[in-house]
Amino acid sequence: MRKCYLDNIRWTTVVIVVIYHVFYMYNAEGILGGIGKVTNLPVQYYDIYQYLVYPWFMPVLFVVSGISARLSLDSHSDKEFIKSRSLKLLVPSTIGLFVFQFIQGYVSMSLGGGFEGLASAGVPKPVIYLIMVASGSGVLWYMHLLWIYCVLLVVIRKIEKGKLLAAGAKTPLWLIALFVFPIWGAAQILNTPIVSVYRIAFYFVFFMLGYFVFSNDEVIEKLKKIAVSLIVAAVAICVVFAVMNFGDNYADKPINRGFLYALDAYVGSLAMLAGMARFGDSCGSFSRWMSDHSFGLYVFHYLGISTVALIFAKPGLLSAPVCYILSLAAGFLFGYGLYAIISRIPFFRWAVLGIKKRGTIMTKS
Repeated sequence: MRKCYLDNIRWTTVVIVVIYHVFYMYNAEGILGGIGKVTNLPVQYYDIYQYLVYPWFMPVLFVVSGISARLSLDSHSDKEFIKSRSLKLLVPSTIGLFVFQFIQGYVSMSLGGGFEGLASAGVPKPVIYLIMVASGSGVLWYMHLLWIYCVLLVVIRKIEKGKLLAAGAKTPLWLIALFVFPIWGAAQILNTPIVSVYRIAFYFVFFMLGYFVFSNDEVIEKLKKIAVSLIVAAVAICVVFAVMNFGDNYADKPINRGFLYALDAYVGSLAMLAGMARFGDSCGSFSRWMSDHSFGLYVFHYLGISTVALIFAKPGLLSAPVCYILSLAAGFLFGYGLYAIISRIPFFRWAVLGIKKRGTIMTKS
């Protein structure tokens, strides 16, 4: 059963991610983005946007994915569930790298001067090609983790036999509040070095909470009653986190291991979930279109942003404000445009988007 507020969370969050990546591309505070600073400002205070949204926008997507997994498994067998998730998540994030996403790898490596460095170090061309393909994974890390979580979920379901799900429906608000502590604990383990986005345990907790707790209508009704309070609390925590950490690397240790980060991620996710359930549970023509195209926007937007940066911003051909505006426009143009094109090409729509047939409505992740 399709729930409008989940669709609205999904596409709204993807739009937030697109805007985030524009700021990230030209970021000058705390962490090097794509090419870094292109302005003459001593401090780019607007980069605080990244600090305001980064802790919670991916956690909320994993919560929604956990809820969606529950909705799918209510009407499909385990085998059908794994098959559909493998088609939508695993195929595009593996085979799709060689079919299309290597282009993103080329752009990303060109932005960072990777080809010159590897060539001067004597790395063989076939190895450089494989590094380029791997570099094309970009935003697809979310799909890698989500596929693993879906497989683990099927195993866990066989063990718990519905008891945890039944208990989750009775979760009181005080216990929901205490879930921040296992989230904080999970933030300390199974974090990959170098590529810091692969926080295996941290995002797994959000996914499992989505499935076992927040997929229950009884719990959502409780959250709806305190939606305004959650939104106010989330805004306050986001501001405190951003102000306290502005100028530091928010995406790596020790900041992303801290309790304030975990609290920001959790309360922000709860606020989005409760707020949309209460105030955004409707589907108009615009929201349906945005929801139906959000997957394509997520998969392709960064290619548009980074291409503009490579062609115009890196050589300094355009002013900084124009680069920002063009990158934002290209993020949406590439996202929606490439989705429209590739979804119409038989083999490519399977390999890059996990679509079997033209006109097939993919199960939401």
